[in-house]
Amino acid sequence: MKFGQQLKSSLIKNYYYYYISYDDLKDALKAGLAKNESWSEREEETFVTMLETELDKVYTFQKVKASEILRRIKDSEREVNSVVQALADATDAQGSVNADLAQDLEQEFEELEEELSDIIADVHDLAKFTRLNYTGFQKIIKKHDKQTGWVLKPIFSARLNAKPFFKDNYDILVVKLSKLYDLVRTRGNPVKGDSSAGGGQQNFVRQTTKYWVHPDNITELKLIILKHLPVLVFNASKEFQKEDSAITSIYYDNKQLDLYRGRLEKTEGAEAVRLRWYGGMQSDQIFIERKTHREDWTGEKSVKARFALKEKYVNEFMAGKYTVPQAFDKIRREGKKSLAEIESLEALAREVQYATLTKKLRPVVRSFYNRTAFQLPGDARVRISLDTELTMVREDNFDSVDRTHGNWRRMDIGVDWPFSQLPAGDVERFPYAVLEVKLQTQMGQEPPQWVRELVSSHLVEAVPKFSKFIHGCATLLPERVDLIPFWMPQMTVDIRKPANTQYGIERPQHSSSVSGAEDYDDDDFDNDDAAQLDHYRDEEDGVGSSANVQFNRVVEVHDTDEQTPLLLSSSSPDQRRKASYVSPKIRRWLSPITSTYASFVHWVDEAFLADISVSTIPQGTQFISNIVVPAGKRISVPVRIEPKVYFANERTFLSWVEIGTLLGGIAIALLNYGDHRAIDAAVGFFFTSVITILYAIAMYIWRVYNIRNKRAVRYDDQVGPTVICISLAAATGINFIMRATS
Repeated sequence: MKFGQQLKSSLIKNYYYYYISYDDLKDALKAGLAKNESWSEREEETFVTMLETELDKVYTFQKVKASEILRRIKDSEREVNSVVQALADATDAQGSVNADLAQDLEQEFEELEEELSDIIADVHDLAKFTRLNYTGFQKIIKKHDKQTGWVLKPIFSARLNAKPFFKDNYDILVVKLSKLYDLVRTRGNPVKGDSSAGGGQQNFVRQTTKYWVHPDNITELKLIILKHLPVLVFNASKEFQKEDSAITSIYYDNKQLDLYRGRLEKTEGAEAVRLRWYGGMQSDQIFIERKTHREDWTGEKSVKARFALKEKYVNEFMAGKYTVPQAFDKIRREGKKSLAEIESLEALAREVQYATLTKKLRPVVRSFYNRTAFQLPGDARVRISLDTELTMVREDNFDSVDRTHGNWRRMDIGVDWPFSQLPAGDVERFPYAVLEVKLQTQMGQEPPQWVRELVSSHLVEAVPKFSKFIHGCATLLPERVDLIPFWMPQMTVDIRKPANTQYGIERPQHSSSVSGAEDYDDDDFDNDDAAQLDHYRDEEDGVGSSANVQFNRVVEVHDTDEQTPLLLSSSSPDQRRKASYVSPKIRRWLSPITSTYASFVHWVDEAFLADISVSTIPQGTQFISNIVVPAGKRISVPVRIEPKVYFANERTFLSWVEIGTLLGGIAIALLNYGDHRAIDAAVGFFFTSVITILYAIAMYIWRVYNIRNKRAVRYDDQVGPTVICISLAAATGINFIMRATS
């Protein structure tokens, strides 16, 4: 969609006069260019003045509206605390409340809930307002530079930074609203429990699903979730600061990147070793973690185990100079943990230390992000976390650049995102947020309905098995990696989907769309516009836009072959609805044609595309040829190989050998007990037997090779059975003919 049309269809009616006048600025460009062949200094001054006026208008409104929201939150906080206190005072020792008073308090709670919902809608609208206007300024400046030849972008970027309406962080508002909404929702009795950042979680198993979230949808997603789960605050007595949500991890590996490859290929027992801390660089508690992958056929679940260590001991511990008994001596003396738990932690520490020394592991990649976690304190059945500002940074010395100087982490950066002091080759700023939905449900129990609606909405894009460690290695160390994750070729695909009007934060009485039937010229939209991801950051931060975006969504990868195209969905919900309205008479008339076409496609698939089955292609999909694997790289597609696959291959081989042996037995019987006619037939059965056994051996070896390499190829035999049957029929027929004519 062209931006002018997008702005008209997305703007909020009550904010109509405070948006950037995009059409007026575009008309000013056209008018100035129409007067003269070249853009003059006078026209430049006029245009910049208009642009300054629009910036001041947007900036002023954003500040006023943000102040209004803060004032409303403070007023609501006083009212909520007042009603909660009134309820507590009215509750007697038995926990009962006077019926009339309880009814009045319930009415006040309902009114407060409506007020908070209205504030939540205001925060959503303001976030949407700032994003649209920021995008509008970027678009019109880009159009100006392209059409006039005058470079305005660097100059106006400084003016944008002087009035940074787009840099307001809504996390503090989200935390405050979450606390108030939780108080009102629970009627003054919020769920209480341990909210520690992992102190009591040593070995735990979760069912985790990961999704990408476009920056346009981050604030809305947070506001939707907080209506169902409160923001998990680890220290409720401390005023929330942005640094509190920072999480940093240092991943270890060796020069051969053995851990990277094992995690990417999902090898049984593959490990990942990382050191993690929460908050700023002054954090003294470092968690040393080991993640172990387990295949389903083992009956075990993938596990993350961790133990804590003081920062001052990390270097010596990872070098083997600080022993495990020394590390856990204080814990033993304090006696706060059971003996069995201490022994388990010591065993983990020994294994991590031994693996680090024997495999020559060292710091390779750092991941940084700000996490907003939603969870009932002490209740891990549903935990949702949203990681924003995700950034991967090099920590290795594989290119002879000593980044850590012998330390376990580099010290030239902290939590000062976007790390603009780093060279471009040392940093990878991920363009999306990462949503993790962690569920602990009983056997056969369905996740909550609101969770199912959330993950199936337009706000998220499922990316199974996404890994920050794998993505960091694949992007920062391309010269050492030939196998890349399946999502890498999809990074240029726009994950935004048409908004579902039945889902999201909506306030029909306050916000509506303003549409227009105005015609738009072709220069309002270009290839770069489709690729722009519009982040809340300076253009100088080094985060550019993705190129060659296709407005389709990757749904499946069938093969690791570089020539195999990716399947992209091309049918939208609207198209599917339109298809269902086709007249039954027309559908009956088209039925023979579509059946013939399907048969033809199936024949082509069987003849030329043996590795891709038409039956597995969802209806309404198409092949996109412009998404290709980088030269010299191979895509690692998750393929699960269980022991029963090998057993099935062995059974198939033994069945073929059994048939070959039977044919050989018939040949020997004819040779020993038949006449000269039977001897001729025995030769045919003998050669058929030999061909069968040799073919079975060749197919068995071929299948074992592909299974071990986890290749997504076609394992069923399309040729062998036919050839063997024809050979057997020929031998039998020749024998019958020769006997009948003798």
